[in-house]
Amino acid sequence: MVKRALITGITGQDGAYLAKHLLERGYEVHGAIRRTSSANLWRLREVGVVDRVSMVSAELLEITNLIDMLRTVRPTEVYNLAAQSFVAASFGQPIYTADVDGLGALRLLEAIRHVDPDIRFYQASSSEMFGKVRETPQRETTAFHPRSPYAVAKAFAHHATVNYRESYGMHAVCGILFNHESPLRGLEFVTRKVTATLARIANGEDVVLRLGNLDARRDWGFAGDYVRAMHAMVVAATPDDYVVSTGRTSSVREFVELAAATLDIKLDWSGAGERETARDAKSGKLVVCVDPKFYRPAEVDLLLGDAARARADLGWTPGTDFAGLVAMMAKADYDRARRGVPLE
Repeated sequence: MVKRALITGITGQDGAYLAKHLLERGYEVHGAIRRTSSANLWRLREVGVVDRVSMVSAELLEITNLIDMLRTVRPTEVYNLAAQSFVAASFGQPIYTADVDGLGALRLLEAIRHVDPDIRFYQASSSEMFGKVRETPQRETTAFHPRSPYAVAKAFAHHATVNYRESYGMHAVCGILFNHESPLRGLEFVTRKVTATLARIANGEDVVLRLGNLDARRDWGFAGDYVRAMHAMVVAATPDDYVVSTGRTSSVREFVELAAATLDIKLDWSGAGERETARDAKSGKLVVCVDPKFYRPAEVDLLLGDAARARADLGWTPGTDFAGLVAMMAKADYDRARRGVPLE
């Protein structure tokens, strides 16, 4: 039987790494993209699979085209990675975020139930669902307390997936992924904003890195490692939900310091709170400053995951540590800056 995967959100960071992972294992891979969007395929090109993926039009806001898509592709596995995935933007677009990230997943589940309930389904859940955390570290049994429209929508999709598994016997699973980054991350995310801006500074550009809460702490891992966990959940004999994380937490400030050190920028910090800044120790130029406009209306201060069940049940462990991840991203952006490649 042909192993055929359909990935929504295939043009994103996770979609590109997952497509590569599945192709290496003999899958036929199809990517779902919106009809109204011009497909930005640079990530698939970067990982060397752009010519090996078949694209199909899809819209998570309309169920009839999802049914048509499933009947056309006939996938054995569906990975729902598509989302309005920028937390800050969700405060300005709460209804749209809820429709795409929450109801979009429900429409896809319902379409699968009607077309072929034997299709295995993966839902990209998020550590942001834990929000105002009830315990540390967070595990599969930790209660959700979402602190953004994005997290609320993801919690809805998560519970919908669990409900379809329990109500209809579908092999539907959720990966509660903690922050996972890579050189393919979008510039709107703080990690990539850090490495791209510092790379420009290291390349001689006169720019300043403006950030919000430097003390926010996250459990950061490498996206290329995390897609292995997605696949392991889908092919497991028994469907279940898993936390995927490194089990280590670091602050935004630590991320900045490591990226700067990788690029041979020594930072001198001064001030506190909204007045905190960092200057280049050699030139005295301003490198980092705090800008309150990047604060969230409801901040999530600490996320730290416990992936013990993923290790025990799936045999999954991360292969890239925090320092290695930051160095990988900083070096990739510096190489792009030196070559004059547009930072996307």
